[in-house]
Amino acid sequence: MMTLPRILVTGATGRTGTVVVSELLNAGYPVRALVRREDLRSTALRARGVEVAVADMCDAQGVAAAMRGVQRTYWLPPYDPAMLTGATVFATAAKEAGLEAIVALSQWLASPAHPALLTRQHWLADRLFAMIPGVALTMVTPGFFADSPYLETIEFAAHLGVVPWMFADSLSAPPSVNDIGRVAAAALMDPDRHAGRIYRPTGPALLSGEDMAAILARVFGHAVRLAPMSTGMFLKAARLDGHPPALLSTMAHYIEEHRRGAFAMGAPNDDVAHVTGRAAESFEAVARRHAARLSNGRGVADKLRLLARSLLLPFVPAPNTRRYLRGLQITEPAAPQYTGESAVWRCEHGFEQTQHSETAQPSPVLSTIA
Repeated sequence: MMTLPRILVTGATGRTGTVVVSELLNAGYPVRALVRREDLRSTALRARGVEVAVADMCDAQGVAAAMRGVQRTYWLPPYDPAMLTGATVFATAAKEAGLEAIVALSQWLASPAHPALLTRQHWLADRLFAMIPGVALTMVTPGFFADSPYLETIEFAAHLGVVPWMFADSLSAPPSVNDIGRVAAAALMDPDRHAGRIYRPTGPALLSGEDMAAILARVFGHAVRLAPMSTGMFLKAARLDGHPPALLSTMAHYIEEHRRGAFAMGAPNDDVAHVTGRAAESFEAVARRHAARLSNGRGVADKLRLLARSLLLPFVPAPNTRRYLRGLQITEPAAPQYTGESAVWRCEHGFEQTQHSETAQPSPVLSTIA
């Protein structure tokens, strides 16, 4: 009987990492999870037969120890200004361990002069991994997930009949977290087939905010409308929700990218079906799954709680992302460029520099970034 290779999953308690772990376990693979701390989630992993290693991604010795005896790995970067340090630690350990395959989660927006620090770091990490000799590398580069940000406010649609919306009239084809995880897991299970490929999971259709509101109206059986929200108010809400400064510092740029149509370019495509053999989940399927998880009904208490939050929001201090970034003392690009302005990004993604394309593009190969 053939022994299946052991696979290390970083971010194993997160959204895509959880899916990757489940897919691998269901297929019979031995899984080791790299987690930052022991908690109830790591205990739950052990209960499922997962070996757990505890280490910070920037801990060179801890990551090297977690990689011993592993043949393949899934890399999920944290939203942290030290992400590139973690990528360097990870690449060093992977080279020393002689890994045969890496599947790395990157970004559709990754480019060298992007205004968002973490997006620039993604671009550098992609190239770092492409330099590791002898490793079958597969990149997964989604845009916004269907689950986040579009369905993070599903309670407002359920209880108040509104969807906070920051993206004007732009379109996207958002993939589900499950499909992103399934693509990564499939690449880990068959690295020879997927080596050197860059996959961008998308949903099956381009959707506007009005389209999403109509879908949520079907899900809940009552009218749902868009409630336009400014970027500043959204950042206040994100701060109130406890998002870390590193993520807050990117959000205004990602909203602007959406408004400029970056997530509509090259979408939808058939990467999910090509890699997994299953059609991509629709936005409605993801919305119904989220709606089923709402613990409370549509009672008065829920409406009052959401209304109180809305009334409180104008008084929440706006996050000072400029001061945060200055404090990091990381040099910013002399001429920041969004994706539509970046000749490098357009070349790497197969788009003509002077023309926006809304047709599906074939998945590029890593020779474009190596």
